[in-house]
Amino acid sequence: MKFLNHLEEWFIASLMGLATLIIFLAVLHRYASGFAIPYIQDGLLLLNTSWAQELTIYLFVWMAKFGAAYGVRTGIHVGVDVLVNRLSSPWKNKFILFGLLAGASFTGVIATLGANFVYELSSTSSTSEVMEIPIWIVYLAIPVGSGLMCFRFLQVAYQFLRSGELPVHDHTHVEGLEQEPAVNTEVRS
Repeated sequence: MKFLNHLEEWFIASLMGLATLIIFLAVLHRYASGFAIPYIQDGLLLLNTSWAQELTIYLFVWMAKFGAAYGVRTGIHVGVDVLVNRLSSPWKNKFILFGLLAGASFTGVIATLGANFVYELSSTSSTSEVMEIPIWIVYLAIPVGSGLMCFRFLQVAYQFLRSGELPVHDHTHVEGLEQEPAVNTEVRS
């Protein structure tokens, strides 16, 4: 599981970084090519960034699908639990498990329907408008991301059955930044 967790995080971070770089280059191209800077202006004018917006949209689609699965795994995915939290413990646990299994069912259906859709698209010659890549590659994010999200819902449900605990995201924690224990600075006399 650690490999899949790290792969998921690496993939999301790479998509975010690539999208940011592409947007930066496109904005630089748009605004800096008008400045009379020798060599730089010439290089920017030769650069064609008509594909940047389309690719960035596709990167964000893939990022959103994998980000949702990451959210389920880490406990940051959106959930409405106001009523569930007011229930007594046995009923609360049943509703939580029902919600997790409903999420797994829904995303499993979306993954299955998405896979069927991608399969049908793969036999056509449809391509994206600007980049002209096969459109099924873009839509592949639906079955892959939804399948991973279904797996994460089942994973959380299994862990909940075993331990009775859900993943909780600590909003104050920063990865790689460890807190030092508090030091008592009180002076005794």
